[in-house]
Amino acid sequence: MKLFDNTEIAFSLKTYSELERAYFLFKMIQNQPMVRIGTAVTNFALKAHLPVEGLIRATVFDHFCGGTNEEDCLPSIDKLYTKGVSSVLDYSVEGKEEESEFDDTVTKILKIINFGQERKSIPFAVFKPTGFGRFSIFQKVTEKIVLTVIEEAEWQRVIVRFHTVCKAAFKNNVPLLIDAEESWMQGAADTLIEEMMEIYNQEKAIVFNTLQMYRHDRLEYLKVLAEKASQKGFHIGMKVVRGAYMEKERHRAKEKGYSSPICADKQATDLNYDAAIIFMMEQPNMALFAGTHNEESTYLLMDLAKKHNISKEDKRLWFGQLYGMSDNISFNLSEVGYNVAKYLPFGPVRDVMPYLIRRAEENTSVAGQTSRELNLIGAERKRRKV
Repeated sequence: MKLFDNTEIAFSLKTYSELERAYFLFKMIQNQPMVRIGTAVTNFALKAHLPVEGLIRATVFDHFCGGTNEEDCLPSIDKLYTKGVSSVLDYSVEGKEEESEFDDTVTKILKIINFGQERKSIPFAVFKPTGFGRFSIFQKVTEKIVLTVIEEAEWQRVIVRFHTVCKAAFKNNVPLLIDAEESWMQGAADTLIEEMMEIYNQEKAIVFNTLQMYRHDRLEYLKVLAEKASQKGFHIGMKVVRGAYMEKERHRAKEKGYSSPICADKQATDLNYDAAIIFMMEQPNMALFAGTHNEESTYLLMDLAKKHNISKEDKRLWFGQLYGMSDNISFNLSEVGYNVAKYLPFGPVRDVMPYLIRRAEENTSVAGQTSRELNLIGAERKRRKV
């Protein structure tokens, strides 16, 4: 039996009723019209302040999220850690616009860094660039639009927030994953994160950027960055993922009449992803957090680690999956001794819904992912009935 086919290990933490809920959820997600209708109904119910939070909490929220706040997540974190799977606490609140909200997010991330320093089960902190500043300000800086005096002051506050959190991560020795977002704001984030790497990654990777490999330009970006790092003497930390905004990216490119930054098809994305991890594993001054639900890429990475004599315990190599998905990868990897972390989203139910809706839409657009989840859950249900 191949490693990732072992459902007994994959679902060892799930009760039978949790398995049944997972089966029901993935069955729903597999149905595209159902996802569209469910999304519309949920959005309407939340906007109209209908009492649906309890229902959402009992189904989709509890399957894909750790809780409404950090403390709420601790039982899930402790439970995962009994199987050697760590957690990345991901404050998944999106689309904020107010300065006070950005400052609140900084406070939240600093709290998570302190959590991480106290608990081995929380080896990373994470944030989204637009958690620290308005999307439009990142977009303007990316597009090199001259900022007004007020906007310039606003951008300086964003830079200060980045420094505050990176400095705390450095001081507490808790690596920091910074998520990637849409391509038309990412340039500003990349430049800012590079500055942070240069300052805080002198001895090892503390600050990690994210590469979305469905973008065909990201491998070249990585190679250019590697040159800079070797000239300036800093380490590179990278979370490598396939990407989460594909439909949006293609739609905008078509609407505005520019060439799409997204790879032509799934196969091109897979090749691009694998090329990035092959390149990174050859570099001694790089740390890789491989965010993937793809079994072939995971097997490849295990082979590369052997080839380059990188031990399973080496903290420069982590495998990551989202909570509620690909347990067959996470738990089986952990069982054989690799560093594995689940991304554990949390936040108030209504604030986390945009994140959950994006996950559902993404799952319907990734061919085979949901079928694989259903087959594995089905196999485990059958195994337990025997």
